[in-house]
Amino acid sequence: MLRRTKIVATLGPGSDKPKTICKLIKSGVDIARINFSHGSPDDHRERAARLRAAAIECGRDVGLLADLQGPKIRVLRFRKGSAHLRDGASFFLDSTLGLEEGNENGVGVALDTLHEDVKKGDNLLLNDGLISLVVDSVEGTRIHTTVVNGGILSDHKGINLRGGGLSAPALTDVDRANIKLAAELEADYLAVSFVRSGEDIAEARELFREAGGHGHMVAKVERTEAVANIDSIIDESDVVMVARGDLGVEVGYAVLTGLQKKLIRQTRTQHKIVITATQMMESMIENPVPTRAEVSDVANAVIDGTDAVMLSGETAVGKYPNEAIQAMAEVCLGAEKYPIPHGTTTHRLNDRFERVDEAIAMATMYTANHVQVKAIIALTESGSTTRWMSRIRSDIPIYALTPHKTTNRRVALYRGVYPVSFEPDTDNPRRLYQDIFNILLAKELVAVGDRVIFTKGDLEGVSGNTNAMKILEVTNEP
Repeated sequence: MLRRTKIVATLGPGSDKPKTICKLIKSGVDIARINFSHGSPDDHRERAARLRAAAIECGRDVGLLADLQGPKIRVLRFRKGSAHLRDGASFFLDSTLGLEEGNENGVGVALDTLHEDVKKGDNLLLNDGLISLVVDSVEGTRIHTTVVNGGILSDHKGINLRGGGLSAPALTDVDRANIKLAAELEADYLAVSFVRSGEDIAEARELFREAGGHGHMVAKVERTEAVANIDSIIDESDVVMVARGDLGVEVGYAVLTGLQKKLIRQTRTQHKIVITATQMMESMIENPVPTRAEVSDVANAVIDGTDAVMLSGETAVGKYPNEAIQAMAEVCLGAEKYPIPHGTTTHRLNDRFERVDEAIAMATMYTANHVQVKAIIALTESGSTTRWMSRIRSDIPIYALTPHKTTNRRVALYRGVYPVSFEPDTDNPRRLYQDIFNILLAKELVAVGDRVIFTKGDLEGVSGNTNAMKILEVTNEP
């Protein structure tokens, strides 16, 4: 059984060794993430090189997702490395305080305008919401607060404002430098953190293209402002990541699950790709098996139609990176065993299509869900036809045949789509079909006698040219 939901795994100190990366790929990684929040440019170059080498060794097309740090608003450092904030105590935040002058009374912050963004009565949440403060007053750059829920606060922990509204721009100077690095690494996807609107994605895309990057853009939804501007964000993006860490802190955990479901549905409805991320199997950083709650969390995202699920610390710094991938793959397969009845979807039935290739993709999926076929075979240049196909819920595998490695790595993220390298060398349709059948038969992806749907364009090498659909029977002629 082919797993339709894809797995994104973060590389880091816990998964840096070439042998470990190979194991992760063999266990099911489809996209590898490099987090620019941690490590040096040389670290990222080395990880990318190891990933490419491991993918070749394993005979898999694995995409690379470069994740920008973004304007993560953090406290500065404490004199002793941390401070104990006690319930009911006074505590201040001040952007002008020295870099290492923090103590039990207050600490510096990395956002110069924080004092302009808050007012009396606001709730500030630190360290992913584990510590909460209520603002008492603002005097110049100093924000006076009372500790509501205390605890140990250490260096560089994050700050969120309940309900959102912090003015930090999505792209920092560090991000601009890392966009050039992502282009150098030939990243297949570039993720933009703390996106506020579609304009942030448009700016990042322009910078990425100027630097020579050709990957697709991922918008990380983790701000309240992003939820309010989600239509423009989806329009400007290729992929939406439901980044539940900071998002949950800002909107509140009680509404997070419903919001996640809405974002998955809305992104797919607008024909884009969606990743569900953050703490999906967090306990496996320390333990070899997931909790039952984590299993349910992953399974629900799969049932809701997410294209991919993502592991962060579990594979980057965890003790059991390979076990985390195996567990994730097993849960995805388990959730996918519940079949989706053919012919029940009404998605886009009343739409009119301006593009021929989009119309062919929709006709293909309608046919696939109403005629007994074993596979869909799509000759594609850019992968756009298979992306549109994958928006229609189906348990029929879609094989994207392309000569382009970049397209192979890109479609590896699409739900239910599987890349197959293929270079057409004939204009004879019968010979072309047989060459394709022979490749798929050798990979045991189809069997002789299977009925399949085949799509292609008349003009080879032209993106967006898919204009034909046929129903064929697999043969094994020499």
